[in-house]
Amino acid sequence: MLDAERAAFQSRTGASEDQMADLEAFRLMLVEANAVMNLVGPDSLPDFWNRHAWDSAQLLARAPEALTWADLGAGAGFPGVVLAIMSKEMAGAHVWLIDSLGKRCRFLQEVVDRLALPATVVNGRAEEQRVTCDIVTARAVAPMEKLLGYAQPYFERGAQGLFLKGERAESELIEARKSWHFEAELAPSQSDPRGRIVTIRSVRRGRSRS
Repeated sequence: MLDAERAAFQSRTGASEDQMADLEAFRLMLVEANAVMNLVGPDSLPDFWNRHAWDSAQLLARAPEALTWADLGAGAGFPGVVLAIMSKEMAGAHVWLIDSLGKRCRFLQEVVDRLALPATVVNGRAEEQRVTCDIVTARAVAPMEKLLGYAQPYFERGAQGLFLKGERAESELIEARKSWHFEAELAPSQSDPRGRIVTIRSVRRGRSRS
């Protein structure tokens, strides 16, 4: 099953053999680290290629011109590490992996160093960083209302938001519009029919009229 899902991922993304080797090395590092600290739900690890790798990599098709990404609450490295692996051969590509928990950052730094990824690990609160990037992203970090607050400094520096959300995406947007004005576009996730990819632009504080 794992080999079939690996082949399906490569077919969907066109990943090179080097990228696949990096992703497999990352998977094995994650399995080892997850045995001693809670990075992802252990039941999700057998579904690594679809639930984690493909879920992350699908973002690249939503922003094909983007070179620089900031992953807020990077955690186990989804989507940030996958994005760094998939863009490793692109000139000028870089991913900031931002997380407030030191042990997660130590794991991320080990991955970045071992795989020689174009990425910087930042141990700190997302909203306190002053990073300029094309895309700010996150997965399973916070409801949209709070997430927009974490991402506001990145929006102010010209970033667009591209967030992986679950089946409550629409209701989260309704709630967020009570505190924020923004443009939003929802697209279905290709890794999970219940999921949504939310594109966010033109963010400012204040209740939305829409």
